[in-house]
Order: sequence, then structure tokens, then C-alpha cells
Amino acid sequence: MTVKAILATKGSKVATIEPSATLAEAAKLLSELRIGAIIVTSVGDRVAGLLSERDIVRTLAAEGASALDKRVDQTMTRKVVTCGENDTLNMIMERMTAGRFRHMPVVESERLIGVISIGDVVKMRLEEMENEHNAMREYIATA
Repeated sequence: MTVKAILATKGSKVATIEPSATLAEAAKLLSELRIGAIIVTSVGDRVAGLLSERDIVRTLAAEGASALDKRVDQTMTRKVVTCGENDTLNMIMERMTAGRFRHMPVVESERLIGVISIGDVVKMRLEEMENEHNAMREYIATA
């Protein structure tokens, strides 16, 4: 199973924000969309970074409420691990586990085309395992 299958199920709509936005604007957008991270994009839908709820909380804890006036590009994660549509779920799970992150932008020719979360990966993997289980039961029953 590949990332392409996840995007086919959930769609490729991605919430993005500009690097010049404030953390307050980002927090409001995350809350309104009920998501845990937002992709920071530059010109041409290129991934410039990723801002998560954790990034905002860490900055608030360190700097207090005035941190909400900071620009997103001052707090975002800059070294974002990305994937492509043809990457397998196993590859993605390994990268997310090793890197201890939960969101991964999907890029093609350096352009953002989607985003997947660990929840998406786990859900798809469970469906895949259920299908394998059912196929095995059917095979045994007809043998």
C-alpha cells in the first residue's frame, strides 16, 4: 500500500500558512480546522516548514503570551521530512517513528500535493490487515 492510496481516500486538500503569519494566526487556523499541524509554504507551493501545536506550546512556555506575535518562520520546523506518492506505508511508519513526528507533507517535483498523518497511516494499515485477514479466512473456508 502506498501514500497515493491514502491521498485517494482522504483527498489532497492541505491547510497551509505563509511564513510571515503570526503564531496567533496559526493557532487560530489550527483550532478552526481542528488539525494538529499546518504546512508553511513559500512561492510555488514549496514546503518551507511545518508548524505543529507542539511548536506553538514550546514557544509559549519559553517566551510567554508575547510569543503569539512572533512570525511562523521564527518557530516552525525547517527540516521537514517529506514523502512521495509511491512511498509505502511501511516506509512512512518507519520514518515517522524514527523521527518522532506525526505529520508528513507529500511532494512531487518539489511541490506540495498533500499531507498525511500517522493516524492516516495507521487507519490504512488496519484496513489492509483486515482485508488480508478476510482473504485468508475465505481461502481457508473454501479449501
